[in-house]
Amino acid sequence: MTVGAWDAFSLIIQRELRLSFRRPEQLSQPLMFFVIVTTLFPLGLSVQLSLLRDMAPGVLWVAALLSSLLSLDSLFKSDADDGTLEQLALSGQSLAVIVVAKTCAHWLVTGLPLVVISPLVAIALNIPPGAFAVMMLSLCLGTLTLSWLGAIGAGLTIGLRRGNVLVSLVVLPLAMPLLIFGAGATDRAIADISAAGALYFLAALCVFTGTLAPFATTAALRITLE
Repeated sequence: MTVGAWDAFSLIIQRELRLSFRRPEQLSQPLMFFVIVTTLFPLGLSVQLSLLRDMAPGVLWVAALLSSLLSLDSLFKSDADDGTLEQLALSGQSLAVIVVAKTCAHWLVTGLPLVVISPLVAIALNIPPGAFAVMMLSLCLGTLTLSWLGAIGAGLTIGLRRGNVLVSLVVLPLAMPLLIFGAGATDRAIADISAAGALYFLAALCVFTGTLAPFATTAALRITLE
């Protein structure tokens, strides 16, 4: 029986989620790093609350960016090491569908928890509750874009030693616009100014990377598999 693209997409996401929950240390590492960095930062500086609030957007986004980088190397590596990736490529399904499913699953277990827990972190950084909605929306768009960018980097470095370092070198320069506009959106929300422009840019970048990344990653994986 031939499995449709949507069924294959759903099955791969279910598989990735099950595997992630079987390895709780990998699941919690980015989240714990994000919480530790953002909550310890105020304790390490003797600053006024107003100054801490001014620094909060940059701290929040740098921590989110670095947290997302921690798990990018494992996006395809474990499947490549045990031969699962080759079996998926030979399954008859489009490799692009497989890439999209694995990337979406990666965001669900790494990016989404960061978004959910961000209000607790924001309280430690003295971010007002009125800015939470914009902050969470910008983080949602930013972390999803980081997953797309990370898929490209992981696909390019999958067969290389020290791939985690190379993934960071590939992704970090591409993620700079996310850091600038994500922190800018949060900063404008804190100042009670419309952040629509920065959010539109983040949404456009998310759509652009979501359109390009599956094909770029597929091409990189085919080179590795050959």
